[in-house]
Amino acid sequence: MSDRRIHLEKNYSSDLAWVRPIQDDIEQGLQANRFGDSDVFAVKLAVEEALVNAIKHGNQLDPGKHFHVAYNIDDVLFNITISDEGPGFNPEEVPDPREECNLDRPCGRGVFIIRHFMTTVEYQDCGRRIVMTKAKSPDE
Repeated sequence: MSDRRIHLEKNYSSDLAWVRPIQDDIEQGLQANRFGDSDVFAVKLAVEEALVNAIKHGNQLDPGKHFHVAYNIDDVLFNITISDEGPGFNPEEVPDPREECNLDRPCGRGVFIIRHFMTTVEYQDCGRRIVMTKAKSPDE
C-alpha cells in the first residue's frame, strides 16, 4: 500500500452539476495511485451513471433532497458508496438493454454499464445505496 490513500465522505444537494466535479476528483485520485487509462475510464463512466441515477431517478432532481458519496482510493482498489433519499428500486427488475424487446427502451443501460465496468457492484437499502469497487488491472 502506498501513502497516496484518498478518502472522501460528503453530502451533496440533488443537482446534476455535482457529477463532473466528483468525477474529476476521483480521476485525480486514481491517477495519483497509478490506475491505468482503461480503469480510470471505467470508474468515471460507472460513477457518472450511479450519480445520475441517484440524483435523477432516486431523488427526482428534488433540490431539497441530498445524495451521499463516500469513497476510498489506494494503489490497488477504488471503492465508492453512493446513496440517495428516493423510494428505492429493485435492480433485478431493471430490463436487460441487450434483449431485442428492450433495444429502444431508454432505461436499464446505466445499471448494465455499472455492472460491466466495475469489479463488484452491490445494491443495498432497497436500491437506495450502491456500493461499487474497481480493482486495479494488473496489466496497467
